Amino acid sequence: MSINTDFPPNENIVWHPHSVTRQDREALHKQQGAVLWFTGLSGSGKSTLAGALERVLHQRCISTYLLDGDNMRRGLCRDLSFSNDDRRENIRRVGEVSRLLVDAGLIVLTACISPYRAERQMVRDMLPPGCFIEVFVDTPLAICEARDSKGLYKKARAGKLPNFTGIDAIYEAPQQPDLHLNGEQLVTDLICRLLVLLSERVLIST
Repeated sequence: MSINTDFPPNENIVWHPHSVTRQDREALHKQQGAVLWFTGLSGSGKSTLAGALERVLHQRCISTYLLDGDNMRRGLCRDLSFSNDDRRENIRRVGEVSRLLVDAGLIVLTACISPYRAERQMVRDMLPPGCFIEVFVDTPLAICEARDSKGLYKKARAGKLPNFTGIDAIYEAPQQPDLHLNGEQLVTDLICRLLVLLSERVLIST
């Protein structure tokens, strides 16, 4: 398991290896741990898709955990603002939690806007090789804004929500995602593509 090296090491803190390894936990679950990192604009369908996939995997007796960006903001990351520095720290924390859950042998479904390529690469580098699967839910801004179930775009357009991704803050689309999904397609069709990917990566059996 790789160790995050973003911060200088503290000589008084020593990494403590576990007698039960990730491979032991994966054998218990009869699966391999991995992170499916759903990225895209607000309203693109990331959370809906991740939730639907988790339900399907649960029905197949596959051990999962869903980390939703908004939910993380209400707990572990509630002290963070939406400044660029705090956004990076938000993604780092979500990445560290994802890393621990992968070490537990789970398939982790993470739905975060995560607008910057460098931040997504940071999380990829935290994980063992092959354990980070970037899923780009590519939905046009106009469609995301028309959905606007949370009313966030309306607030952003009115100047009440500064630094909002897609309006006055940039989104860097993945250049080579592991899976590129059209967010306008039916969820059932997108789930099928995700299941095929998981099967091809030998993370689940067909």
